[in-house]
Amino acid sequence: MIKTLLLLISLLIVQDGLSQKVFSVDYASRADVKVFVVDYESRADLLVYKVDYESRAGKNDGKWFFVDYASRADKKVFFVEYASRADLKVFFVEYESRAGWKNSSKKHLLY
Repeated sequence: MIKTLLLLISLLIVQDGLSQKVFSVDYASRADVKVFVVDYESRADLLVYKVDYESRAGKNDGKWFFVDYASRADKKVFFVEYASRADLKVFFVEYESRAGWKNSSKKHLLY
């Protein structure tokens, strides 16, 4: 019984650690990544789908869950006004199946 309980707790911790939880900060200096939202999918480094539940968040595959507190986030992002100031360009997609990296050289930004 104890082994089963420990295994279950371990799985929950691992799953929580793999999720892509994001918090939008108010100042660039507090962000891990500066993000610009592009108008066209073809200009994006990452196609992002906003999931409704924390448990549906991906593991650096473009499925983001926006948390209410910075302490709960895997990454803190700041949305910039100009593409030239961004570390990462994203495009928000309507379907979960469309989420993913278009420029895999930028993957390291969200690990």
